[in-house]
Amino acid sequence: MTARHVLPALAAALMAAAGIASAHGDDHDRTAFGEPGDPAQVSSTIQVGMNDGMRFLPATFTVKKGQTVRFVVRNDGKLPHEMVLGTRAVLKEHAEMMKKHPGMDHADASMARVAPGKSGEIVWRFTQAGEFEFACLQPGHLEAGMAGKVVVR
Repeated sequence: MTARHVLPALAAALMAAAGIASAHGDDHDRTAFGEPGDPAQVSSTIQVGMNDGMRFLPATFTVKKGQTVRFVVRNDGKLPHEMVLGTRAVLKEHAEMMKKHPGMDHADASMARVAPGKSGEIVWRFTQAGEFEFACLQPGHLEAGMAGKVVVR
């Protein structure tokens, strides 16, 4: 097997172990921070900007438990950025994996990787109350402070 074949398999295994949902939106994709949302059930749209100052704008959101949210994620910078929803532990583990495999190509229902000047979206249903996080896991971006918080009440 070449690295090209091993990396996607490694990413899938690590994300499954960490509780990150797959891009397929299957019923078994539930996580501690929610599950892929049904676009027909979206009750709120939140616009999120990402920039090369390593910030999300806004960096904190409050949503209701059970709410399905559409995040429209816009990359206002010149570097690639992404928004990945998760718990602190999941995001840290995923960030470490990204450091080891910076060219790794992966997709997930709880994330949007966005090229400079482009937009993407995440549709997510928050099933648990609590405080969850989101971050850009491009190597060095989380360490530079590119993270935020979702409060679910």
